[in-house]
Amino acid sequence: MTPPPAELLIGSLKVPLIWRTSPRARRLSARLDPKKRALIVSCPPHYPQQAALAFLQTQQKWILERFQKLSSQTISFAHEGIIPIEGKPYTITHQPNARSGVWVDGNTLCVSGQSEFIARRVIDFLKKRAHTLLTQELHHAAHAAALRPSKLDIRDTASRWGSCNSAGRIMLSWRLVMAPLPVRHYLIAHELAHLKHMNHSPAFWAYTDHLTPYRQQAEAWLKLYGPALLGAQ
Repeated sequence: MTPPPAELLIGSLKVPLIWRTSPRARRLSARLDPKKRALIVSCPPHYPQQAALAFLQTQQKWILERFQKLSSQTISFAHEGIIPIEGKPYTITHQPNARSGVWVDGNTLCVSGQSEFIARRVIDFLKKRAHTLLTQELHHAAHAAALRPSKLDIRDTASRWGSCNSAGRIMLSWRLVMAPLPVRHYLIAHELAHLKHMNHSPAFWAYTDHLTPYRQQAEAWLKLYGPALLGAQ
């Protein structure tokens, strides 16, 4: 069997392809992975390769728009890179001789140490800040709604901002620390709503709207800027 192609050529743009076969997949689907800068193509077992490639050809405009948007909004954890923290822009400044790790000074995020470790130090700083901030915001929102999640996990996921399982365990992406308050409030409310409705039924959405006034605003923001946050590195 011929292996599937590793990339899709759209004009002069080479789009990396990652193929995934899943017994649970009922149809072919494609989505952008901002972190890997690649198109994830998921299909059922034994799905004809030519049919999959033909489908991707019909989606060229959609694929091109997504990759162009991602490239124009790239967030880089590097010297002189501009990153959002709680929705506000900060410029990363490398101060190699300082001994303070990472700290905020006005609108600047200062990073000490060797240059090759700037990204890692910035990510560690953001993860620590996310754990403190999101824990506080989740507890506050849960208390206000008289809900009791069993645990909060802070993780780094490729495509989801959060999740809630049947045991009441909520997961949130550390990358939310870069988003403004209305977005964080909405996504926390979304996961808390799953404590009452483990689905996306009309009752679930009605309860989510009861918990937060920011649903439309947050969803519009995530559509525009979410891929950049997920792809920041």
